[in-house]
Amino acid sequence: MIKYDKLRRVIIGAPLDPLSQTTRQHIALAAFIAWVGLGADGLSSSAYGPEEAFKALGAHAHLGLFMALATAVTVFIIALAYNQVIELFPTGGGGYRVATSLIGPRAGLVSGAALIVDYVLTIAISVASGVDALFSLLPATIGHLKLATELLLVAMLLVLNMRGMKESIRVLLPIFVGFCVTHLLLIAYGVLGHSAGLTLVVPDALAESKKLVHDIGWVAALSLFLRAYSLGGGTYTGIEAVSNNVQTLREPVVRTGRLTMFYMALSLAFTAGGIILLYLLWQATPVEGQTLNAVVFGSIIGSLGLGSGINQAALLLVLVFEAGLLFVAANTGFLGGPAVLSNMAADSWLPHQFRHLSTRLVTQNGIVIMGLAALGILLWSGGKVDLLVVLYSINVFLTFSLSLLGLCIYWWRKRRSDTRWSYRFVLSGFGLAVTSGILVVTTVEKFGEGGWVTVVITSLVIALCVGIHRHYDEVKARLKEVDEIFSTARCPTCENPPPLVPEAPTAVFMVGSSRGGGLHTVLWVQRLFPNHFKNFVFISAKAVDAQSYGGAEQIKRLEGTLQRALSFYVDYCHANGLAATARFALGTDRVDQLVKLAEKAQREFPNSVSFTSKLVFRNETWLTRLLHNQTALALQQRLHLNGMQMVILPMQL
Repeated sequence: MIKYDKLRRVIIGAPLDPLSQTTRQHIALAAFIAWVGLGADGLSSSAYGPEEAFKALGAHAHLGLFMALATAVTVFIIALAYNQVIELFPTGGGGYRVATSLIGPRAGLVSGAALIVDYVLTIAISVASGVDALFSLLPATIGHLKLATELLLVAMLLVLNMRGMKESIRVLLPIFVGFCVTHLLLIAYGVLGHSAGLTLVVPDALAESKKLVHDIGWVAALSLFLRAYSLGGGTYTGIEAVSNNVQTLREPVVRTGRLTMFYMALSLAFTAGGIILLYLLWQATPVEGQTLNAVVFGSIIGSLGLGSGINQAALLLVLVFEAGLLFVAANTGFLGGPAVLSNMAADSWLPHQFRHLSTRLVTQNGIVIMGLAALGILLWSGGKVDLLVVLYSINVFLTFSLSLLGLCIYWWRKRRSDTRWSYRFVLSGFGLAVTSGILVVTTVEKFGEGGWVTVVITSLVIALCVGIHRHYDEVKARLKEVDEIFSTARCPTCENPPPLVPEAPTAVFMVGSSRGGGLHTVLWVQRLFPNHFKNFVFISAKAVDAQSYGGAEQIKRLEGTLQRALSFYVDYCHANGLAATARFALGTDRVDQLVKLAEKAQREFPNSVSFTSKLVFRNETWLTRLLHNQTALALQQRLHLNGMQMVILPMQL
């Protein structure tokens, strides 16, 4: 155990104190750091989104001018709409929380399932694309090592994120900065250095567009443009990442979130729109074995007249940073995915374990499941980017559309009480029209090419969530029945309670959130050991999970909940002439905190025995064991190893 703990600390890092305000300040993300960690997914889409849109224009490349403008404007429209999400839901949750709160739980489930699948695919496609880009610069004879490299990189990102969100971002920061600097210089020079061509492109584009409308009609011309625009919809992926992780931002979170969103929108609009404009100005045409970005950047660097050797080195550096940014974008899946899992677990759509934080204050279970799922997708697909792109192309716009529909509903309901409703309703409505249009076109165009696989996978996730939710609802209903049985229990506050006798036999009860479950255990102990125990000590521990770890107010609220729950047991014992006291603790690991409380009770009351209850199901399966943690058994093992006695009393449901 000691060796394991030392190894864990070396790999993951020393534990952090969730109750320390200093810790919260240390791990909270400033706008710039958040832009790196959460904006990389959107910015990396400029490596493939603009190319897809421009290629879809075919022989009508002159429409690229309007495509560049439409892309930049769309990025800002979606970003402004998601600023509303940040403002309305400052505790995070993004598209899932918006759809759940403003449309309904079922819409939230669909949005959440789509986000989960997309974040897994974000990891898989980003790593696969980055490895493809790097291996295109290496000899073809080692191409068979690509899949192994992809799997290794996913494993490395998994471990890196286990250390903490800010730590993972800082490691990847140089790559992000390198991409931004190189692409800023290339786009600025490519446009300004070709200013003479720019003065010709605008009138030519207008003239060619008029001719196209005259030849095929404005409906057909507009349809051609909208199809290409929709097929380049991958450019807008990742914009929702900030709203999903607002709770991780530095205070004030709304201001930090809006600033982060501005950084993301500005960088993506400039990069994606600028690259499309470069295609048009430099007359980029596809070259076998090269991306369109590589072609146009090669032309720009070649125009500098630095010599072939320097040109090749400069282009290599640009492409390495572009590939590297895809790895940074993969990290967004490890940041955003666990946040969605946590929010859905809080609503009982997923196992409650996904809410728990590790000693490094990250949603450890979520990070692991996202990493394992990405590894599985890569193994199944063989790391083929073409297949992964198709899988990735639908769900993100499903989430966009549901979120913007929710905002439209919200502002329509607020039309009589909020003067801002009209502007925000129009903004949300326009964004909904754009994203739903892209969703329809993408689904129709890509369904037969593999888009159906995304629909099937997302449907399976939804079905699994429905089954889990139904089970939790049944358990809650049964526990509620038990609580109602004990709701009439007398527990008035006693002014002169019986005194505690430390040397006397003592029963230590480990209680949870179910009042009925706690009293069930107390009554069984009195029945099994009549008049034996003179002291009754109630201990409870709450895990500071992803929902409660949002600042000092949430921690105080959690402490207040524990105090009220324990006061009931103490008052009940006093009302029945029994000496009682209570203790509680907060931490990331409930078992650790309960063991510490039990050890402290043992020192204060040497003749003590611990008791707790455990839910027992008539037809127990692997699913029930997964959905209900084995806290009681883990506690019993830990206490027995420490030479302390503990009895588990079954509570059948």
